[in-house]
Amino acid sequence: MSKKDKRERPPMPDALPAAALDAHTHLDACGANTAEDVRAMVDRAEAAGVTRVITVADDIAAARWAAEASTWDDRVFAAVALHPTRAKDLTDADKAVLEDLATRPRVVAIGETGLDYYWDYSPPEPQHESFRWHIDLAKRTGKPLMIHDRDAHQDILRILEEEGAPEKVVFHCFSGDAEFARACLDRGYVLSFAGTATFRNANARGLREAAALAPVEQMLVETDAPFLTPHPFRGRPNEPYCVNYTLQDLAELRGADLAELTVATTATAERVFELDSVIAA
Repeated sequence: MSKKDKRERPPMPDALPAAALDAHTHLDACGANTAEDVRAMVDRAEAAGVTRVITVADDIAAARWAAEASTWDDRVFAAVALHPTRAKDLTDADKAVLEDLATRPRVVAIGETGLDYYWDYSPPEPQHESFRWHIDLAKRTGKPLMIHDRDAHQDILRILEEEGAPEKVVFHCFSGDAEFARACLDRGYVLSFAGTATFRNANARGLREAAALAPVEQMLVETDAPFLTPHPFRGRPNEPYCVNYTLQDLAELRGADLAELTVATTATAERVFELDSVIAA
């Protein structure tokens, strides 16, 4: 946990009945700087049954750090991109850095990229240009595209169609309702659910309906830590071990066996990110 954040983390849950994976987290934003920090954070996750994590970049410095951190511990993988809120600052030099990092074996996805119409840090036009460039990078490297979509559902789908979507597309922290979920699922995209899918407010109703209908073959679970801590610990600092709480809630929501859901979503992550080939290498 960051030294600046004095809030208490959620309690450690009992370990899951099967090995889980946090498909999207930000270990650096959680307060990890060194290999020892990363190891301690992933040790806590493993104690809760979350045995692997993908740490995700949102700027160039974070991309360099994530790629390096993924070499410090075999339980850590990385994704690299420039976040859409920073799209107006994307330079040719940045593209060269991302292209280099994207070729590294433990970098398993291009992300997070996409569109964000909630914040106004970058106008739509440079966001669209950046998103199109990242789509091309995902296709050139053969790695999954990890999408950030905030208040931009239809433009995301339109640009994916115009550019031709990569073979594997993951909607990180899926934020749509059941109708939008079906549109994504019909296109073969994968939906990754974060702590927001456990929230009990009225705005989460459609999202929970989406989480209930997604087939496990197109479903991932993530924290997006240190943000979006799952119910009932909303507002506290999030960490990868809290995937445990989200899985428990989603199993109850879906009327599913917790072990079976954990095994299935982990298998989806292994397939989408081709983790077996990374480990073998």
